[in-house]
This record gives sequence, structure tokens and C-alpha cells, in this order.
Amino acid sequence: MQVFVLALAGMLSTATAMYSAGDSVVELTPANFDKEVMRSDELWLIEFYAPWCGHCQSLAPEWKKAAKALKGVVKVAAVDADAHGQLGQRYGVQGFPTIKIFGANKNKPEDYQGGRTANAIIDTAMSKVKAMVNDRMSGRGGSSGGGSGGGSQSGDPKDVIELTDGNFQNLVLDSEDLWLVEFFAPWCGHCKNLAPHWQSAASQLKGKVKFGAVDATVHTVYAGRYGVRGYPTIKMFPGGKKDGEAVDYDGGRTASDIVAWATEKVAANIPPPEIYQVTSQDTIKENCQDHQICVVAVLPHILDCQADCRNNYLSILKRLGEKYKKNQWGWVWSEAAAQPELESALGIGGFGYPAMVALNSRKMVYVLLKGPFSESGINEYLRDLSYGKGSSVPMREKELPTVQNLEPWDGKDGEMYVEEEIDLSDVELDDLKDEL
Repeated sequence: MQVFVLALAGMLSTATAMYSAGDSVVELTPANFDKEVMRSDELWLIEFYAPWCGHCQSLAPEWKKAAKALKGVVKVAAVDADAHGQLGQRYGVQGFPTIKIFGANKNKPEDYQGGRTANAIIDTAMSKVKAMVNDRMSGRGGSSGGGSGGGSQSGDPKDVIELTDGNFQNLVLDSEDLWLVEFFAPWCGHCKNLAPHWQSAASQLKGKVKFGAVDATVHTVYAGRYGVRGYPTIKMFPGGKKDGEAVDYDGGRTASDIVAWATEKVAANIPPPEIYQVTSQDTIKENCQDHQICVVAVLPHILDCQADCRNNYLSILKRLGEKYKKNQWGWVWSEAAAQPELESALGIGGFGYPAMVALNSRKMVYVLLKGPFSESGINEYLRDLSYGKGSSVPMREKELPTVQNLEPWDGKDGEMYVEEEIDLSDVELDDLKDEL
């Protein structure tokens, strides 16, 4: 019996040890929660879990990956809410895993709405960090002690367009623009609280997203069509005349939350970048000078890597361009030795081909890909770039190098140049002597 009890204790110990000190996941308890989280100025992502929960066990490896990638940028933590039920109750945790985001206002954490993969967790975290930084820059950021969920709000009332049953079809449904529309009631207290945040978000996103508001107690046609049963209800209309398609807004109710959510949707709707061959100075100007960062790939010569080989590399670049499109980088490629001044300026010579560099033409620095030129290798390199990681090298010159004008690749295999053989069989040697 004693052996059985010891074995059971060992199993329970193993089951509860979902995270360890080496996982970069901060273990929180009632003893350290307020000190670590509530008095902190940092952004925290906190998972409330139970060791016996199958979904928690599935999430754990992704949570660890996200914690490792976000180390030094965002705090990633976990609470065993089975052992520390009072912490879970404090934040209304009713199921496992529950993930909460503690931003500037620690007294009002936000429910995590993203996917359960490391990439989705990281993307949400970076979006929230950006929104928090923007709020601080504009003087709206709360402190670690809390605040009102976003601080004082400001914005131009004209940036929120009044919508009615008479103009909704023309302004929203027939529009090419992305719209966020609030259906409200004048007597609704939550609507009144939302109003300054809605106005501020509208001003911040002016030119990118249209914001509207409908008094759903007066204009009932579209409120009824889109199933509005409570106030405020927010819907996104993606634009492009998509037969009245609407998406439920599931973000927070502060200006920074709304801006972060809408920015993600705008990024998701933009087309993937084109991968341009460097054939002129304009190619570099439009894709490098006009973008904060451009990705420059130098592929092997066509005689060393024929059409199928080159197209395989270009397919990798297109897939990764799609994956990182929200960064709005420029993407270009060149054939080995076709643009020697460009290669020299970016320190590519001597590393072999294929090669890749990320160029910041505003700061005139670049980051060289030192890992494998494979989809996974490039993905890791680009992911680090998107988080601001990577060792940059200053360019020797303070301007972009000169690019030669070339004909674009025709998509065909390369052919060896064969010199024409001269037939001397009909030439008399004596005749040649006379000519000499």
C-alpha cells in the first residue's frame, strides 16, 4: 500500500509540473501575483489552467514557445487555478484554459481572443504591446496601478459618421472601405462609456478604417438584419461589396483595443506583396526606399539553378511574403553577379548563393541571413526581424547603390553560350600566307 501511495504521489507531482523554471513561463500564485503583475508596468499574458485539463496540456508546448520568443518583451505567465482557486475566481475564470491580457490598466484585464498556437499568441502580444506604446506616446497610457482603461480620450467627432437606414446601403454596404459600425441606444450606459474611445479610435485610424454609429432604437432596419439584440453591438464590414457580409467585433472597449483589433483586420485584408526582380533603379527605389524594410534575395545564376530550381526559391519567397504581409515590407530578388554594386553594398559577396539581406534604407543598415536559405530558416530570420531582433551592419555608403538596367528573366532554363566553330577546310594555307 505504501508503494502505491508513493507511486500515486509521483504521478500527481508529474501531472502538476506543466511548467518549470527553464520554460520562461512565470509561475504565479496568490503570494506573488500582486507584486509581479499588479504593480508592474509591463504587459502580461496569463494562462489560468488546471493540470488535469487536456486542453491545457495541449496548449502547454505552444505557451512555452511563445514565452521563449517573447522573453524580455512581454511577460508570459501561468496560474494553477485548480490549486489557487481564489485567483481564478478573482478574474471570473470558469473554464480551462482561460487566458487574460493585463495591459496598462491592470484592474481591467482583457480576455484573450486569439488562436492557441505560439504564432497566434505572439502576434496578439506584439499587437497589444504596440497599442500600449502608442497610448503612452500620445499621453493616454495608464500606469501599473490601473486607471480608467485607456486614460483620457480625444478625437474629432466628425470622424464618426452618423448612419441611418437611409444611407447605410450606400455608405457601408456599397463601399470598398473597411467599416466598423456601432449600433447603440441613447439611454445605454455602456454606449456612453464607449463613445469617447470610439471617437478616439476613429481619429487614429482615419484614412484606413471608416467608423460609423447607428441609433438602433430609431433606425431599426439594419439593426434587425444583423441581429442586434444588445447595446452597444459592433460589427465589421470588410468592404468590397461582399453581399452585406458582417463580422462580429470581439475585442476590448478601449481606444487602444479597438485600434489594435482593426489594425489586425486591415493587415489581414491587404494583398500579399509582389516579389520583384531588380532590373532598374526604380525597382530598388519603389521597394526599398519607399518601405521601412525591404527583403533582398540573391538567387544562384540560371546556369547553376535552372527554371524549376529558381521557381522553387521564388515560391518560398511568395509564401513568406504572404505570411509577413502585415509588416508591409518590400521584396526584391536578383540573379547572382547581375548587380555587383548592390551585392557589394549589402555584404553578400563571399557567402555564396542563394543569399538574403533585410535592408533598412532609412537608417542605411542591413541584417544578413546567416542561417539556411530554406523556408524554415528564412521564416525564423524574418520572425526575429519582425520582433526587432538581429545584428545590423551599417552600409559603407549613405545612399543606395547604383543598379544596372537589365532585361527581366524570361522564365526559361539557361543555355550555355557556344562559340561558333570556323571551318578552315576550304582555306588554302598558301592563300593565307599571301594575305599575311
